[in-house]
Amino acid sequence: MPAVSQSQIAAVRRFNRLYTREVGLLRKNFLDTPWSLGEMRVLFEIANGKQITAKDLAKALDLDSAYLSRLLQKFETDGLITRTRSRADARVSHLGLSAKGRKAFSAANARQVENTTELLARLKPADRARLVGAMGTIEALLGEPVDVKRSYVLRDPKPGDFGWIVTRHAELYGEEYGWGGAFEGLCAQIVADFVNQFDPKLEKCWIAEMDGQRVGCVMLVKDDPKAKKADVSRIRLLLLDPAARGMGLGARLVDECVRFSRAKGYKRITLWTHQELVAARAIYAKAGFTVTGEETHDSWGKPVVSEFWDMAL
Repeated sequence: MPAVSQSQIAAVRRFNRLYTREVGLLRKNFLDTPWSLGEMRVLFEIANGKQITAKDLAKALDLDSAYLSRLLQKFETDGLITRTRSRADARVSHLGLSAKGRKAFSAANARQVENTTELLARLKPADRARLVGAMGTIEALLGEPVDVKRSYVLRDPKPGDFGWIVTRHAELYGEEYGWGGAFEGLCAQIVADFVNQFDPKLEKCWIAEMDGQRVGCVMLVKDDPKAKKADVSRIRLLLLDPAARGMGLGARLVDECVRFSRAKGYKRITLWTHQELVAARAIYAKAGFTVTGEETHDSWGKPVVSEFWDMAL
């Protein structure tokens, strides 16, 4: 495992100091409520949980059970929470907010929404999207999986997208497969050819975006750049960022290529991939492509087996 640099450690600590100030972690009371941020978080979990228990809270928030017990007792004394004995196990009680607790929490929650709205309103729309996307990245990398419905949009390329395609390909394939500079050069050449020879009637590029961040892409081009009519199309530079995997986006991008090719009258669609790209190969197979050839090369720093896949339209 690569060593963690001192500059990386300093950057994380610097961010932590900034964020604790922004969310008011150091204040005695949170947003002029009677509670600290920690107490507000416990009330939030109770308000949004289903049949939640003290044990559930301690685990979810990583709280000492004795401290949590005292906190819940205080809430109960203040008339903010209720305890309902479990029908399945009389030793267990489910926690909920009382009518007084719901009213007090609702007011505090509204203030938090207002405070967050003001924070985001200070930023330009593009910067707002970048911030939310960066937060999603932190959550995906450091947090536990959460049951949140994720959504994405497909759009045409904008300034900066083509450079991102090359950069992200180089980063991901370098990290996951050890492919070096020659692979990045190939990606750069493919992108340059697409931009310089683009035929808007027969070619297209899709950028996938989630929470304002680019998370995927694919290009559909003429197999013969000089061709004046639709004959064979080629899928190029299909990419799926780890943050967007597992939600069917890769299959959607390939489906868009197939649908576009059929609409433009192409007779066949082809692509070039590698045996190491197991997930991509599964997408191609499911879409109806079949392997029509293979070859071995070591252009990218290690021997790899490339494959040719085709599908009649």
